[in-house]
Amino acid sequence: MFQSSEPARLLVVDDNKINRMLLSRSLELQGHLVETAENGKEGLEKLRSGAFDLVLLDIEMPEMDGFQVLEACLKDVELRQLPIIMTSAMDELDAVVKCVELGAEDYLTKPINPVLLRARVNASLEKKRLRDEQRKLFRTFATKEVAEELLRTGFSLGGKQVTASVLFADIRSFTTIAESQEPAESIDLLNEYFSMMFDAITNNSGTVNQLVGDGLMAVFGAPIFFDGHREKAVRAALQMLEQLKVFNQNRTAQGKSQIRIGIGIASGTMVAGYTGTQARAIYTCIGDTVNLAFRIEEYTKEALHPLLIDNYTRQGLPESIAVEELGKVFFKGKNHAIKIFSVV
Repeated sequence: MFQSSEPARLLVVDDNKINRMLLSRSLELQGHLVETAENGKEGLEKLRSGAFDLVLLDIEMPEMDGFQVLEACLKDVELRQLPIIMTSAMDELDAVVKCVELGAEDYLTKPINPVLLRARVNASLEKKRLRDEQRKLFRTFATKEVAEELLRTGFSLGGKQVTASVLFADIRSFTTIAESQEPAESIDLLNEYFSMMFDAITNNSGTVNQLVGDGLMAVFGAPIFFDGHREKAVRAALQMLEQLKVFNQNRTAQGKSQIRIGIGIASGTMVAGYTGTQARAIYTCIGDTVNLAFRIEEYTKEALHPLLIDNYTRQGLPESIAVEELGKVFFKGKNHAIKIFSVV
C-alpha cells in the first residue's frame, strides 16, 4: 500500500471538462495534489516543465491524443519512468494492448469507479516509490544513464561478452594506517576517500561495481557501451589522483599522515553480467582483461608509478594524455610479456 508523508502530485489530462472535474475531485479527496490539462499537447508541456508522480491520460483528445503523448514520454529520458494510467470510454482489447505495448502502467475504463481508481493509483504510486529507491541505489555506484538502463531492462543472472575498460585502485599500506588509529577513524577515512573516488569515476561515465576493503573496481563501457571508454577510464584515474592531492593537503593540515594509492587499467573483451542468486546478485565483470587490470595495479608498488595502463588502453588515448613506456612485464597467468605504460 502506498504511504507517503507528502501528497503525490498528479496530472489529469482530458479534453472533457466534466471528466476533468470529476476525476480531479475524486483524487483530491484521496489526499493528492492535482493539476489538469485539456489536451495532449498541453499535458506534455506541463510534464516537461514540472515534476509529477503520476499521470491519468485520456486516449481520445484533439491536437495530440493519448497514444501520441505516451510515445513522446517513452522517448524522453526524463519521463519514461513516469507511471501513466490511460483512461478511455473504449473497452476494446486492442486499445488496452496498445497502451501496454507503449509502456502504460495501467488502464481504466470510463466511467471510472472511485474504489477502483484509488486502488490503481495507490498501486502505481507504490511501484514508482520502489523504482525511485532502486534508482537512488543504482546512482550510488553508477552514472545516471547506466542507472536508467538497469531500471528499464531489469536484470537476469548470466553475462555477455563486452569490450570495456577496467580500473582497479588500492590504498597503499592501509593496514598500517588502520592499526595506528581508532576503528571509527578508519571508517571515516574510507568513507571520505571513496566519496571522492566515486565522483571521479561517475563523472567519467564509469560504474563502481566492487568494493573490497580499501580497494575498488570500476568498469567503463559496460553495461552501456561507448567508444571512448579507454580515455574515460584514464581521465577518471587522473581525476582520482588530483582529488587525492587535495585530500592529502587537508590531512596534513590536520596533522594526519597522507595516503598513497595505486591504479591499474586494462582494456579488452570480458564477460559482464549479474552473478549470485535471484534474491542477491551483483553486476560484475570477469575474464583475462579484468585479471590483467588487477595485476597491473599490484605492479604499481614495484614500478613506483601511481597509474599504469596496458598497451590497448594506451592506443585509445589522445596525444594530450602523456604516457611513458616502462617496457614489457610478465604477469602471473599470462604466457607472454605485457607492454606497460605510466600515465604522467
